[in-house]
Amino acid sequence: MICKTLESLSLVAEEVIKKHPQTRIFALRGQMGAGKTTFMQAMANYLGSKSVISSPTFAIVNEYELPEEKAIYHFDFYRIQSEIEAVNIGFEDYLYSGNYCFIEWAEKVENLLPEETVNIFITVDTDGITRNFKF
Repeated sequence: MICKTLESLSLVAEEVIKKHPQTRIFALRGQMGAGKTTFMQAMANYLGSKSVISSPTFAIVNEYELPEEKAIYHFDFYRIQSEIEAVNIGFEDYLYSGNYCFIEWAEKVENLLPEETVNIFITVDTDGITRNFKF
């Protein structure tokens, strides 16, 4: 799916959820600057969160509230050195909580991801503006 504007990210978010309505674990994959956190903002908004969405680069995980006492867990594993660090913060408990989990830099925790994880690949077109989403 091609996205040329920030406004069209909501359409991508809608399509992801429509295509994977029962899935709760998503790996956001793309190079630095591809727009993973910006897409996360669109996903949270689409799911009904009123929280301010920001990169959890230093915190490793941010929690955003959803209606009906549900939550989104947003991970950024860019700075971790090993999967042990993810285990030590209780990553697996988050994964199996039944809440949405969106994971940036998922390749750092590849062996911990359940089989049902949906990969969302984000690539930047040569124009530097257009994003291509594959999921």
